[in-house]
Amino acid sequence: MKTIDCRNMACPLPVVTVKRALESAGGETVRVLLDDGPSRENVRRFVVERGYAVEESSLSEGVAFVIGGVSRDEASADGSAGGRKVVLITSDRLGEGPEELGRLLMKNFIITLLDLDVVPDRMLFVNGGIFLTTEGSEVLEALEKLGNRGVEVLSCGVCLDFYHRKDKLRAGAVTNMFTIADSLLGDRPVLKL
Repeated sequence: MKTIDCRNMACPLPVVTVKRALESAGGETVRVLLDDGPSRENVRRFVVERGYAVEESSLSEGVAFVIGGVSRDEASADGSAGGRKVVLITSDRLGEGPEELGRLLMKNFIITLLDLDVVPDRMLFVNGGIFLTTEGSEVLEALEKLGNRGVEVLSCGVCLDFYHRKDKLRAGAVTNMFTIADSLLGDRPVLKL
């Protein structure tokens, strides 16, 4: 079993390193050492999404994942991502024009999603969009309800750090640029707001 140490790596290097290790492992088990926190969550999300089995254990400094099996991507004959829908939200406003109107439109869009039969599988919040997932947002309850319906609500960790809002995240989880790029460039329809 190969062991890789991803502790003390900046985002998104833990996910990229694990991806490369799994690709070169040829189906063999890989042990990964990680810091507890966002890197742990991001790597877990990455491997689970791809259908790998993962066992977690605590270490004195961080956690260890034992990742095994063949990924769903490798096992799938067509390699498709199943048509998942992704919404990329880059601002706390929708459209151009008066800020107050833009904020009202974005609020109404997110709340209206609750009344639709089809919801996105993943909502990515980047740049000013992270203000919708953090303390003080008027759509936190709606985002929580969407999360309960299976929508992944993910906020860019670099953006949260830039705006000093990481400790104020109230809806969903922190993600990294690898997951964002993978979501946007995969075989999934993307709606950018």
